[in-house]
Amino acid sequence: MKLCIALDNPSQEANLKLANELKEFSDNLWLKVGFRSYIRDGNEFIKKLRNLGYNVFLDLKLYDIPNTMADSAEEIAKLDVQMFNVHASSGKRAMEEVMNRLSKFKTRPLVLAVTALTSFENEEFKKIYNEDLEKKAIEFAKTAYKAGLDGVVCSVWESKKIKQETSNDFITLTPGIRPFKEESNDQKRVADLKMAKENMVDFIVVGRPIYKAKNPKEVVEKILKEIK
Repeated sequence: MKLCIALDNPSQEANLKLANELKEFSDNLWLKVGFRSYIRDGNEFIKKLRNLGYNVFLDLKLYDIPNTMADSAEEIAKLDVQMFNVHASSGKRAMEEVMNRLSKFKTRPLVLAVTALTSFENEEFKKIYNEDLEKKAIEFAKTAYKAGLDGVVCSVWESKKIKQETSNDFITLTPGIRPFKEESNDQKRVADLKMAKENMVDFIVVGRPIYKAKNPKEVVEKILKEIK
């Protein structure tokens, strides 16, 4: 299991300060760059993180018509990021087009499909997708697997079942991790490290419990020790 830290601080300076503080762990950490950081700080920010030795997960959740998604995926592959994501609800044809376009690269980023955002509760999700969350998340994951993607973004609660329906090698990345049972904030389907391990999660994403900590390095050390 690998640790991925969400860089959701309110400024590039704060995010870079955190990345520099944790530089000694760069071989064992991934950093997640989401909408806010990417829109504000752009490609130069990614270069700075790469220069510090980190693997970067670009969390933009592509969702558009197949050709536009494929065009965007191709541009992302040129940014020297190691992972990015799309929405599984964009459909199999769009996901296949993304993977076909990336096949021209000698080395390409890992591509994950978002199943259901961890901010959703079942009833809220059902109003949009007309299906129970867990059932639809697994269905989305199976479609992504058939389309040739490397894995999915899901909650801890679906991870093990998704692997059973696809492959143990099919990556599951789970946001909403509260390592030591911290407050869940805007996340609804959260879990701790023990639950993540039990459900065969490959990547855990941790944000606030690290970047809002008085001593982020101490928290990271503690998490890395737990997930060895």
